[in-house]
Amino acid sequence: MSMSLVKLVSASKTSGVRLLKSKTTRKIFDIRTLSTYTPPENVQEWENLANKELSRAKKSVDYLRSERVTPEGIQIQPVYWDLNDPEPEMPGVYPFSRGPYASMYTNRPWTIRQYAGFSTAEESNAFYKRNLAAGQQGLSVAFDLPTHRGYDSDHERVVGDVGMAGVSIDTLKDMEILFDQIDLTEVSVSMTMNGAVLPIMAFYIQAAIEQNPDKEPAEVMKQLKGTIQNDILKEFMVRNTYIYPPTPSVNRVIADIMGFTSKWTPKFNSISISGYHMQEAGADAALEMAFTIADGLEYIRTAVEVAELDVDSVAPRLSFFWGIGMNFYTEIAKMRAARKLWAELVKEKFAPSNPKSLLLRTHCQTSGYSLTEAQPMNNIIRTTIEAMAAVQGGTQSLHTNSYDEAVGLPTDQSARVARTTQLILQEETGICDVADPWGGSYMMESLTDEIYDKAKGIIDDVESHGGMTAYINSGEAKLKIEESATKKQGRVDSGKDVVVGVNKYRLNKEDEKAEMIDVLQIDNSDVRTKQIARMNEVKANRDEIAAQEALLRLEESARKTTSTSNPDHPDNLMTLCIECARTRCTLGEMSDALENAWGRHVPATGMVQGAYTAAFNGGDDKVFSEYENILKSVEGFEQTEGRRPRILVAKMGQDGHDRGAKVIASGFADLGFDVDVGPLFQTPREVALQAIDSDVHVIGVSSQAAGHKTLLPALKKELEDLGVHHMVVVAGGVIPPQDYDFLLKESKSCGAVFGPGTRITDAANTVLDLIPRGGGGGEEPANKTA
Repeated sequence: MSMSLVKLVSASKTSGVRLLKSKTTRKIFDIRTLSTYTPPENVQEWENLANKELSRAKKSVDYLRSERVTPEGIQIQPVYWDLNDPEPEMPGVYPFSRGPYASMYTNRPWTIRQYAGFSTAEESNAFYKRNLAAGQQGLSVAFDLPTHRGYDSDHERVVGDVGMAGVSIDTLKDMEILFDQIDLTEVSVSMTMNGAVLPIMAFYIQAAIEQNPDKEPAEVMKQLKGTIQNDILKEFMVRNTYIYPPTPSVNRVIADIMGFTSKWTPKFNSISISGYHMQEAGADAALEMAFTIADGLEYIRTAVEVAELDVDSVAPRLSFFWGIGMNFYTEIAKMRAARKLWAELVKEKFAPSNPKSLLLRTHCQTSGYSLTEAQPMNNIIRTTIEAMAAVQGGTQSLHTNSYDEAVGLPTDQSARVARTTQLILQEETGICDVADPWGGSYMMESLTDEIYDKAKGIIDDVESHGGMTAYINSGEAKLKIEESATKKQGRVDSGKDVVVGVNKYRLNKEDEKAEMIDVLQIDNSDVRTKQIARMNEVKANRDEIAAQEALLRLEESARKTTSTSNPDHPDNLMTLCIECARTRCTLGEMSDALENAWGRHVPATGMVQGAYTAAFNGGDDKVFSEYENILKSVEGFEQTEGRRPRILVAKMGQDGHDRGAKVIASGFADLGFDVDVGPLFQTPREVALQAIDSDVHVIGVSSQAAGHKTLLPALKKELEDLGVHHMVVVAGGVIPPQDYDFLLKESKSCGAVFGPGTRITDAANTVLDLIPRGGGGGEEPANKTA
């Protein structure tokens, strides 16, 4: 073993040394004098693994030791560790806190995998091909909400959603167009899909088969590589794009997909276990890490106990997905701790024989929550910091958000900036030269241990309840995330957490207006018309008898109470859905067949109370005084009007992102309002009827998926048709400033718009001012923005 292997730069936190043998020794030890150093077993294992990984590129560890030389003549080593430690942790070596692979980025950087999809399959396909030509190394597909929720584009409940937050997929034809001139046997594809995972996976596989008519289907499937998210448990906690109840979603859908992929698509990851959406919904790093790992343990149990698969046939194909926020050190520590905790728990609970079963491989995405509408160019810096945290934490692939995504879909220009951010990190910084540069840092090792302990305590609590499915069914998981989200909003509103340009260093209104940016606009009605026309054409030209027979077999299998997860089982749901795709059944038809057997999940509604108020205690006197003044205003309203102001917080369409709605509900309740929380996925008429039945003063509509220009005017019309003219409608969420005039003046469909970053206290004051006094028959209030 070459003695140019190491230079001692920092020591482990337990050795009490800095640089060499004592706290006072400052020089770097000359590596040429290390002839007496005997590498520990961990180090020897690392070098053997690294050489094996590097051999594919015809390189070696010795090559890396001498390849990277700074302008100052310093050789940068591929990894550093404490020479005094008899068992130093190393990248690629159990428990993997320093990385899942020995060489990490020293030979091959992380994969740039940008998440994209919008409007029609044709437009998304053109976008993908431009990105691949510009250096993107894999595809990550975003689907629209009707697709997620199992509805075809002609369904009455999805009028405002088709093509708005992702690409619309109704039939195999849409999937073929989406990947036109993109060889699915060559390009890695990640698909964020959970509810309608069976039909989407079926369309993808069948499209690949039909791209390659000269190959056997089994040969084509074995070449497919990528990931399907298929993480339904987190949907019941945060994102809400579920369709069926938890039990069949896990024990039938996930189990059958795991079984199928274990044999037929061995290079394709059957689940991407997602913490990202938990963080976006408000979970702190410990909650995100704990619940995500607990979900993973539940999925392995499903594979082993329900699908009767060997753990080593499933665990190596699991991947993870972290959100990366602005707490730089914490995010790095989270990723290091997660790898260690996952490896230890899988080893303890399932005793796999394949070391790859212990690896936590992950994709990361920079935070959407940290993006601000105010001073949007600042978001480029935020995304860069988060990307650096993801990379230094050891991600395998990365999506960087565009700076304009706080208010709408990214443009070509903003998407290019986001992608180039990663290229600069890979090509210009030297970040790829060293595996886990934080190893041995006193601060980072201590922080890694602390977040490990916190997450382990949460997981122990989950396991004591019977696992993650039982914990979700108890409501505890969702409640903890909502409480964390409300506390976070309270810290921002009270000024305890600084957000530059939002609660500190704000521009004046003229300068803010000058910084407004254009966003991508989608003509929803045009997209829906095109989708329905193409779907009807597919139906008109298919063998109707074959299609209906395929759907009947799918429903019959769904009704079975015995396992069909074996990859060779004739009634495996994945196998049957591929047959449905081949016979040109639509996504909605397949989803309906399964819904006929299992029903559609209806969640409970509720909210956290007291968490928002707590953030104002012990803070700035001026801010607390503002909070108290709102409470007094609400009390004054009650005295003059005979009851407290009452608001219905509503979600319309298939937009299940409810962080904003739940935080608003909790915050307004803490400020003295009576708050009703409507069910998810309501139509405008259902919202209007609930508002009348509850006799509210205000309807607050949360819109996160670009359906506001369709759904808010529709709500206004429903209220007018029902003879209601006194209720105030306000809106908030991801609404581009360019749309404010349409909502406030042109359509007059709402009385105020609250953009991202609006403080709840400011919103509450505005809402109070808008409510007509004296029984609700006054003049229409003036329109406002915040």
